[in-house]
Amino acid sequence: MPSRNIVKVYLKDSYYHVYNRGVDKCPIFNNTQDYKVFLNYLKEPLSELKFQKIVFYLRGRTFKAVKRPVKNFLNEISLVTYCLMPNHFHFLIKQKNKESMTSFIRSICTRYARYFNTKYNRVGPLFQGKFKAVLITKDNYLLHLTRYIHLNPLEYTQDLTKAYSSYADYLGLRKTSWVQPEFILRFFNNKVIPEITKINDYKSFVENYQKDSGSLLGDMTLE
Repeated sequence: MPSRNIVKVYLKDSYYHVYNRGVDKCPIFNNTQDYKVFLNYLKEPLSELKFQKIVFYLRGRTFKAVKRPVKNFLNEISLVTYCLMPNHFHFLIKQKNKESMTSFIRSICTRYARYFNTKYNRVGPLFQGKFKAVLITKDNYLLHLTRYIHLNPLEYTQDLTKAYSSYADYLGLRKTSWVQPEFILRFFNNKVIPEITKINDYKSFVENYQKDSGSLLGDMTLE
């Protein structure tokens, strides 16, 4: 069984399971709007940089300006898999530069915590400490990690394609420009991983594979 990386190792061109949850396991998403805001905070830094023009008024005069965009990570981060749960989130990320992931996650969580605290009139940390990041170095672990992440919503829905996750993108039901499942899906073309030699597609692997991916991954999952 793989063990957790006690000392975080941040390497370039590497894959990580990134996750965090609400302080004291409290909800971080209360309704549809909260999920959509968080997803938008994911989308913005992973999309083509756009400058948005804004109009504001000061002392009876109208001014035009360009809204300062958030830091762009399009060429630094690949979001391979994601899932948002009521009190936590999971990402499978490939960072291309050594420090990109830390900056990316910190930016998203800081923006979302500010939104959440303002909306619900609360103060203090929203998340349970710093995010967790586990280095994944083996292809079969990457494959099972995506399955583990996509099965998380079974706690509250039987239709995984309607969950706040990348599962619909993996099945070709949706095309989200800032999600990149291609690396995982290619395993089902060449069948080089023993677990899927007799499995035809990703959907069958996720929904019909007999073994528990969480048990295989061990400490690589949410503690």
